[in-house]
Amino acid sequence: QLQLVESGGGLVQPGGSLRLSCVISGFSLDYYAIGWFRQAPGKEREVVSCFSSSVDSTYYAGSVKGRFTISRDNAKNTVYLQMNSLKSEDTAVYYCAVRDYSGYVCFHRESYQHWGQGTQVTVSS
Repeated sequence: QLQLVESGGGLVQPGGSLRLSCVISGFSLDYYAIGWFRQAPGKEREVVSCFSSSVDSTYYAGSVKGRFTISRDNAKNTVYLQMNSLKSEDTAVYYCAVRDYSGYVCFHRESYQHWGQGTQVTVSS
């Protein structure tokens, strides 16, 4: 019953900002990890940022560290990805995902069981 729906993607100029949202419904897990992933044409799906319920820390891919911020609003059952200083290399379909255990490492793509349908982010002049 767990469902994830991403939104907020679109076309933005280099240097611009965008905030993605992921609304999670049917979520009743006490132990979990949540992550944002992205996949560009011809490339593998890669982690952008993630966090685990068992640790008070977040992970950011080196390519986005300092520019992107993951956050959540539990009251709205929503996870966000704030993207600043966007580059053309950030162009991809962005997905949010959930796995049903927390662990201490959240960045393994294969560990996630639940995925949204993705939202397209295009950074171009």
